[in-house]
Parts: sequence; structure tokens; C-alpha cells
Amino acid sequence: QVQLVESGGGLVQAGDSLRLSCAASGRTVSRYGMGWFRQAPGKEREFVAAISYSGVYTYYTDSVKGRFTISRDNAKNTMYLQMNSLKAEDTAVYYCAASAMLTYYQGKGYNYWGQGTQVTVSS
Repeated sequence: QVQLVESGGGLVQAGDSLRLSCAASGRTVSRYGMGWFRQAPGKEREFVAAISYSGVYTYYTDSVKGRFTISRDNAKNTMYLQMNSLKAEDTAVYYCAASAMLTYYQGKGYNYWGQGTQVTVSS
């Protein structure tokens, strides 16, 4: 079993930066693909970014390419999402997740989820 806990959310202004962290416990996630998702009020949860178990391969949804960077430190069992040039439309609850499936880069097959952290960007 894997437990995931997100942190780092908050209230910022448009153009600011935030770094989210996702700490894993219970089992090492070094062999799992991992990803970030977000859900804005009244909208479905959407895929944001994913990273391979090695950290070599990364994937992003088009709306965050060039602004967000996903990374991981397997020695610390932690994943990160550096978010720069934040926009009001980035406002959402952000979730981290872990996947043992090869479809992780498509935002599918995630087995474990965190509880979410709120990111609010004021314009």
C-alpha cells in the first residue's frame, strides 16, 4: 500500500510561482510512474503532468507546457511540481498519484491518490 500526501499549495497572484510536493510512504514508489492532476470547481479532474519511475521521461498537458516542471527524488520518495507564471485558470485542487501501469503517461491507471492541496491564483 502507498500513501501520498501533497503539500505546498496556497494563495498567490497571477505570475507568481509555487512548488508542490508529494511525499510517499508505506512502500517505495521508485518503480511507479507518478503524476499530477487537478480539479477546478465545477469541472472534472484533469491530467496535468506525469513522470516515469526513473525521472527521465516527463509528460505535460498542453496548457502547462513551458510553465510547469515535474520532477522526483526517489531517494526521498518524493515528487514535485514546480509551477511558474501561474494564471487564474490554474486555480484548482491539485492531486498527486502513483501508477503501476504503463498507461501512466496518458493519465490512466493510477492506483494511489493523495488527498489534494488547494492552489488559488488571483488575477
